[in-house]
Amino acid sequence: MNQISSIRTFTTIGSTNDYAAEWAAQGAPHLSLVIADEQTAGRGRGDRRWFTPPGAALAFSLILKPHTAQTITRYAGLGALAVCHSLQDLGLPARIKWPNDVLINRRKTCGILAEASWLGDHIQSIILGIGVNVTPQSVPPPDWPGHHEHPFPPTCVQTELGRPLDRHDLLQTILNRLCAWLPRLEHPDFLRAWEENLALRGEWVHIYAGDASPLKAQIINLNPDGSLNVRLPSGRIQRLHDGEIHLRPVDSSTK
Repeated sequence: MNQISSIRTFTTIGSTNDYAAEWAAQGAPHLSLVIADEQTAGRGRGDRRWFTPPGAALAFSLILKPHTAQTITRYAGLGALAVCHSLQDLGLPARIKWPNDVLINRRKTCGILAEASWLGDHIQSIILGIGVNVTPQSVPPPDWPGHHEHPFPPTCVQTELGRPLDRHDLLQTILNRLCAWLPRLEHPDFLRAWEENLALRGEWVHIYAGDASPLKAQIINLNPDGSLNVRLPSGRIQRLHDGEIHLRPVDSSTK
């Protein structure tokens, strides 16, 4: 963690992203880290609740002070790629489900939440929140909201690995990977690596956006800003931007 400028650790916290946003507003330096053993109000994209019981998962947020303009989606991709590569280092077949999840064997093990603080049209800071299910205790229970509706059921690293894993070792690896990719965020190699690790690439999916009827399309590739190109049944290419968009395989059409 030698590139991390400052660390604040908590046994219990509401949300690491919320705390990091407050710290950033108070002048926290670039690459400041907030990490907690437990979150009581952890959240994912769309304010969905994120399950973080004591000592079972990785839950941390990194404060970034960008010097160049990048989309929020690209920062989510940065976090996802760092986690994906770290899991692949363990021999696991990890893939990134655009825009903000990491899957192992098509089961969700990580969620990313990237949020920006703006001053006019200038980004003051990016809060990159990462949650990784490490032990079986970190997997949401059956009555957790959305548990049964998700076409990519939850799993954890230890279950997929078949052996115990030290959470702090995994954290170290993820941070090292993240810090290595951060200065290359605008380099074509970053986009290439992100795209090469996309889950569902080439597959037909249903795209859900708000209350609109689902759209059937084939996942093609990424654009430099991190948006996703899909091919409609008509052959037309459409670009998807991050937001309240959800991808479901065609055999999992339940929203």
